Amino acid sequence: MTTAVILAACRTPIGSFGGAFKDLSAADLGAIVIREAIARAGVPPGAVGDVIMGCVLQAGAGMNVARQAAIKAGVPVEVPAETINRVCGSGLQAVVHAVEGVKAGSVEIVVAGGMESMSNAPYIMRGARWGYRLGNGELLDSMLLEGLTCGIKGCHMGMTAEEVVNRFDVTRAEQDAFAAESQRRAERAITAGTFDTEIVVVDVAQKKGPTLRVDKDEYPRAGTTVEKLAALRPAFAKEGTVTAGNASGINDGAAALVVSSEERAREMGKAPLARILSYSTTGVDPMIMGMGPVEALKRAAERAGLSLAELDLFELNEAIASQSVAVVRE
Repeated sequence: MTTAVILAACRTPIGSFGGAFKDLSAADLGAIVIREAIARAGVPPGAVGDVIMGCVLQAGAGMNVARQAAIKAGVPVEVPAETINRVCGSGLQAVVHAVEGVKAGSVEIVVAGGMESMSNAPYIMRGARWGYRLGNGELLDSMLLEGLTCGIKGCHMGMTAEEVVNRFDVTRAEQDAFAAESQRRAERAITAGTFDTEIVVVDVAQKKGPTLRVDKDEYPRAGTTVEKLAALRPAFAKEGTVTAGNASGINDGAAALVVSSEERAREMGKAPLARILSYSTTGVDPMIMGMGPVEALKRAAERAGLSLAELDLFELNEAIASQSVAVVRE
């Protein structure tokens, strides 16, 4: 069977909510990384067979955000594009779709990734289309509605983190320690330039004054300590342990990579960054949605013919500290 490989990868800096990227749409951010990933791979845009990008907050973003981003990036109009929504796993699912297409032989080179502009999520007013006969209308935040509230259980993602705390006995001290160490490592990596090669520098035009150059992640909080985190109040449950300091932030950004068949890479004289051996997706109780990686990891390793003991590195989405602690433990 055809083997899928990664030829190139890049990402924007991660912008804070209402920060440097607040005037850039998801398509704008996606275009930046699509263009750069293709350039780094050293393939002509016309050689790309498909563009697949994940995007969760699509309300008000226009039809097929991936298609918008691809055309903005200079990909020929003859190349199709698809937008994927698997919530937090949207970008990874885009990569899975790319790999499946390559392995099936239906496409040889695919750009895949994810893009999100939480700063541009609009407000929604249900019922306004047909008019309000009497009473008030309510503005709904689409960021909360479509990105941070479980559509099945109707609760905020923070409450699913609290449920993980309860079911897996994660303490407040463990969460704060994990969050503080994460911030410390991020600060150290940024200072050392560890992320520089993967980041695409973005120049953002300003209404007044010179262009703003963004070359580092905005969200990390330098100087975060366990003591500072311990002083924060619970953010979601009155007697809870999940706070604004040990929970994930609200951000803007994009990432993309180029997937091709190993044979095509060889023909082009390209040295792949990696081979994609396997992948897996699993469903869990929505109230502990963050525990999905546990079973998915086991299945992916099994499909690759590997035991977990044979793997040198596990990279897990650090959503909320309670979830991260529980997933690592399990």
